[in-house]
Amino acid sequence: MTTVGIATGAGRGTGEACARRLADMVDVLLLADRNDAAAAAVAKDLSGSGRAVVEPFGVDVTDREDLARLAERVSGLGTLRAVAHAESIEPEEADWRGIIEVDLVGTVLLGETLRPLATAGTAFVYCASVSPLMAHIEPDPVVAAVLDDAGQEGFLYQIREAIGPAVEDPAWAYPWATYGVQRFARAEAVRLGPVGARVCSLSPGAIDTPQTRLEAARHESVRQLIGRTPLGRTGRCEEVAAVAAFLLSDEASFVNGVDIVVDGGLCAAVQDE
Repeated sequence: MTTVGIATGAGRGTGEACARRLADMVDVLLLADRNDAAAAAVAKDLSGSGRAVVEPFGVDVTDREDLARLAERVSGLGTLRAVAHAESIEPEEADWRGIIEVDLVGTVLLGETLRPLATAGTAFVYCASVSPLMAHIEPDPVVAAVLDDAGQEGFLYQIREAIGPAVEDPAWAYPWATYGVQRFARAEAVRLGPVGARVCSLSPGAIDTPQTRLEAARHESVRQLIGRTPLGRTGRCEEVAAVAAFLLSDEASFVNGVDIVVDGGLCAAVQDE
């Protein structure tokens, strides 16, 4: 049996770090990224360095046809074993629509497309964020119902109506989107458990990336959050990927439907505020 893994956002940052871990966990690894050149560069670097045959795969996670091509490729290669989904857009990179489309809608569409390929032993990790915890996101039932149907046509209109104009601020769109990812992962765990597949979400805190450094330079609030992290530093993409690799491994065979926080203790430091 040929096992297949997928790492999304694999051309940089956490997605690339996850890809490097998955290269030793599956037989064939697809590096999915909107940036074809970035994915190809990582694939070239990884080729021959691990167990897997590594293949770049250009894909926009908000495009259903692209995702259908990805699922078809997986089916043609073997059995889906592990998915590390780290494709995302940060608040500084897009308006509220782009953030919600990529971070939440893209996650849901990817999950729905790959769901029929899940079997006993398949594991999914969807990267979210600690931002919903920092922002104290607690939706009422109406908003929760809308969030739970993020794959529907007209979702952006529906979520704007449900949450209100505040969601048009990228700094608020991001925690709402990643909260939706956490909810989706829990729901998928319930849906896929009967076939023996597992689903978790992973919520990093401040991770040392070019985007985090840019935000810290621009915003005092970001610098303060980093400063309040009990470990006294930002995290590394490799530290997030190590947790993702554990969740995708057989060692985590009874870990399902939970969100794992990787934040150096930040949430513990601010939980009572």
